[in-house]
Amino acid sequence: MNGNEEILIPDELILNKIYQFREYQVMLDMDLAELYGVETKQLKRAVRRNIKRFPSDFLFELSQNELENLRSQFGTSSWGGLRYPPMAFTEQGIAMLSSILNSERAIVVNIRIIRIFVKMRELLLSQKEIIAQLREIAQRVSNHDESIILIFDYLKQLEQDKQQ
Repeated sequence: MNGNEEILIPDELILNKIYQFREYQVMLDMDLAELYGVETKQLKRAVRRNIKRFPSDFLFELSQNELENLRSQFGTSSWGGLRYPPMAFTEQGIAMLSSILNSERAIVVNIRIIRIFVKMRELLLSQKEIIAQLREIAQRVSNHDESIILIFDYLKQLEQDKQQ
């Protein structure tokens, strides 16, 4: 395998596995394990052996409350009988995974995931720019409205002055 030609994973599949927790965009251990083609316990074991590589802004475990919120969003128990809370990996944590998971598939999948995170960030930035431009336009229109009202007031005053 050279490059990502042989592993075709649709962007939507990865995007649907990105969640928002604690102000981070994260992916869960079970979803990453599925994408990497390994068992979740293998992924967790590798991470625990290298835990110093994963500070809290790279990896955290979901709280019971966060897990319940996740379950309620989907209305299924696909996360039903979990023995341990899922690990949530931020973009940096996912990048760090590439240093401990060396299979060809893991490398290719990691590259795809990181590219999707970059695209998401670019989209977010462009949306912020669009919102700022819309606010600016709204302010201009608001100023024009005030000017138009003032012009009409002057015209009314002129009309009243002519009639007198």
